[in-house]
Amino acid sequence: MAAPVIDRSATASSVRSLTLGKALNLGLRTAMEADPKVLVMGEDVGKLGGVFRITDGLQKDFGEHRVLDTPLAESGIIGTAVGLAVRGFRPVCEIQFDGFIFPGFDQIVSQVAKLHNRTLGRVKVPMVIRVPFGGGIGAVEHHSESPESYFAHTAGLKVVACSNAVDAYWMIQQAIACDDPVLFFEPKRLYHSGFMKADVDTAATPQPLFASKVLRRGSTATVVAYGPSVKVALDAATAAEEDGHSLEVIDLRALSPLDLGPVFESVRRTGRLVVVSEAPSEASLSSEIAARVQQECFHSLEAPVLRVTGFDTPYPPAKLEEHFLPDLDRVLEAVDRSLAW
Repeated sequence: MAAPVIDRSATASSVRSLTLGKALNLGLRTAMEADPKVLVMGEDVGKLGGVFRITDGLQKDFGEHRVLDTPLAESGIIGTAVGLAVRGFRPVCEIQFDGFIFPGFDQIVSQVAKLHNRTLGRVKVPMVIRVPFGGGIGAVEHHSESPESYFAHTAGLKVVACSNAVDAYWMIQQAIACDDPVLFFEPKRLYHSGFMKADVDTAATPQPLFASKVLRRGSTATVVAYGPSVKVALDAATAAEEDGHSLEVIDLRALSPLDLGPVFESVRRTGRLVVVSEAPSEASLSSEIAARVQQECFHSLEAPVLRVTGFDTPYPPAKLEEHFLPDLDRVLEAVDRSLAW
């Protein structure tokens, strides 16, 4: 992946080499230092520091009144956070694993998403729901899901997904500062990966939260991804170079609202698009992207929009997940099919 642009005039103390997980921790810490109304809550987020240690050390430094270990009750976590948000706090809820979000689904789509509209704008719900999502960790049932399409479909919610340390640091702070409820999806298999480790300049000016980003320029075909699939797309672009193909890789970052302007611009140049996502393909974000690109770029397309996704089945046991997840070979095969059209 191309190195993030760093302002070289920044002081050395403002630049830190961080994994995605450490960047999230620092981003949460920075937001809590800046605003005493920011609270962190969830199962095991306090003394344990979270299952993935993303909230490690926060309770020790900010106290139990700001970093709250909750009961194992996602509906209760979300409902309590709604009350806190209405009273002027900015709660950050952690859903321990993606598959555990469904006990809180009714609260999210019926209350969190609709309260601002229901009150004609008089009540704001500035809360963040952090969701470790995706596969690749060899977990048991309910611990590796991609439920983002449910929430991107729901009016009233903002949905974002980070894929690297720089975005993780800035996007979590921007989500917390947002006056709308934000579903913040984090690729759990990249938390501690060296691949997405980067120099994070804490004094830089961040990119807007709801904006996609071109990570790698290319001319042969466009590859769009988000969250854990970004690494797969970048690996595919590197491998494709050996065959003389130049792939342009775009990280969506925001899933609702979608920022497809850079995608349209890219497809009008390359004439081809491959969308990569771990979520099943039917009635999904990948479906929406394909439909929108076909509508806006029809006369520029040299081949149909192709999708490389998880399969339309329940998430498989750990031993089979490598066959379920989009990988380098499946992305390259889709690129080849597009070029052969």
